[in-house]
Amino acid sequence: MLIDAHCHLDFPDFDTDREAMFARARAAGVGHFVVPGTIRRRWDGVLALGARADVNVCLGLHPYFMDDHREGDIDALAAALEHHPEAVAVGECGIDARFEATLDAQWALFDAQARIAKERDLPLVIHCVRANDRLAKRLRQLAPSAGGLIHAFAGSPQQAQAFLDVGFVVGLGGALTHERAKRLHRSVVALPDDGYVLETDSPDMPTAGHRGERNEPARVAEVGRRVAELRSQSVERVAADSSATARRLFGL
Repeated sequence: MLIDAHCHLDFPDFDTDREAMFARARAAGVGHFVVPGTIRRRWDGVLALGARADVNVCLGLHPYFMDDHREGDIDALAAALEHHPEAVAVGECGIDARFEATLDAQWALFDAQARIAKERDLPLVIHCVRANDRLAKRLRQLAPSAGGLIHAFAGSPQQAQAFLDVGFVVGLGGALTHERAKRLHRSVVALPDDGYVLETDSPDMPTAGHRGERNEPARVAEVGRRVAELRSQSVERVAADSSATARRLFGL
């Protein structure tokens, strides 16, 4: 069974065909889904999805949506995690260095969420764009107790190893299905068998040949096939390894 370790199935993109989307995923061999939170007002929708037996959820404050976050959201996050022990991680949090004007605020928000994760012994689910080296250094300083996931990893083998060294795994998604992603391909080859999970980031990050289309969890099977090709392993081996890592990371 494949696990989509990172997909935003609460987003309105799926409001018209959510059950059909789940059915397509099951038909493709994807049997479990991890859905992260992004902003406070969407947590209820995330938690509602978590009532499904095939969904686990995370709660967090995403750096892309800084304009949506408000004073008090960190306290609300701590309270929500206290009241919803079914949440398997803190996230999606992180750093997006494309937005320089909010970087200081992003780091403060990330540090606060990392402290909550450490206090509750929960993994972190991290969005990191153009900040791999700085983030790896910060994680060494923070030493989160339960590690976590570097979602949508697209860096070098050395950067991947830096995250592995601090107890994290990397998320492999649609980016690696593109032929031009040579550096990422080298990283995929170099990873240990227990160093990665498969994900789609649905509805974003579509696989090669689907540019401009809504992504969905069924396509995690395409990601798995490409990982198998790059690593010269069977599809079954990649499915087993990645799913075992997701279960270990999130306690599924």
